[in-house]
Amino acid sequence: MTKYTSDSSNFGADGPFFRIIREGLEGLVDGEDYFDLLTDDVVFEYVISVPGYPRRVEGRQNIIDLYSGYGDFMTVHSADNLRFYRDPEASVVVLEYEVHGESVQTGRPYNNRFVSIITVKDRKVTYWRDYLDPIAVFDAAGWPDTSPEQSRPGPPV
Repeated sequence: MTKYTSDSSNFGADGPFFRIIREGLEGLVDGEDYFDLLTDDVVFEYVISVPGYPRRVEGRQNIIDLYSGYGDFMTVHSADNLRFYRDPEASVVVLEYEVHGESVQTGRPYNNRFVSIITVKDRKVTYWRDYLDPIAVFDAAGWPDTSPEQSRPGPPV
């Protein structure tokens, strides 16, 4: 097992996101942190997400790179309301959970719900399909900006 991030990060051993995922996958996977749960060639699909976010990412290192700036955007304080459904024959787990925190840039609250469909092989995650509520991300980020400055017309192009 290898640690890929500090224990106190969102994805580290003490982070609320990793704790809720570890609880949902208990007894099925091994890993020191979130990224250690993944195979080198893991595939992630983001089915419902936000504009500009990749729809598909292949490889653990690419997932690490994708999430490397997450702490600059969002801080997760807690994760809860876990529900999980397991199909041992197919090695598939469905996790439903919520995360709570705040936007680093706006200070606005962040409360999101997720559904993750996860395939496990040899005690590692090989495939992850994610669904989230993009409106929760927009609300935390303050998008669209409805401030008076934003509503004024810009200079002609």
